[in-house]
Amino acid sequence: MTYDELDRKLLDILRSDARKSFIEIAKELGVSEATVRRRVKRLVDSGVIRRFTIELGRSGGANAITLVAVEPGAQIQEIAGRIKAIEGVERIYEITGQYDMAIFVHGDGIADVNSTIDRIRSMDGVVGTNTIIILKED
Repeated sequence: MTYDELDRKLLDILRSDARKSFIEIAKELGVSEATVRRRVKRLVDSGVIRRFTIELGRSGGANAITLVAVEPGAQIQEIAGRIKAIEGVERIYEITGQYDMAIFVHGDGIADVNSTIDRIRSMDGVVGTNTIIILKED
């Protein structure tokens, strides 16, 4: 799907505040509320917007990115599904390069993050990991 400058501006607004009302967005963009509603529906229907979600603020805890390599020929989607079910796993991305997945992990502390990573490492099909502890998030 192709989208125009108005769609880009609409997406930028929704990225910064997905709870903003269509009326507020329409005023900001200088269009009608119906235009905003139609465009959001079209962006959702076409898969440009996959979901509306929240991002939780953190008051402590620890975060990490774990890069995961799987056995050659393994079903990455199946392994990713099992990893996603582990407590502490927040997001999984299939990536290119030496590793097959990048996994965002959160825990109440380093011990919780380490426990989550140990569970990932012990899974059938996982042959290697490299973990990066996140020191600061802006």
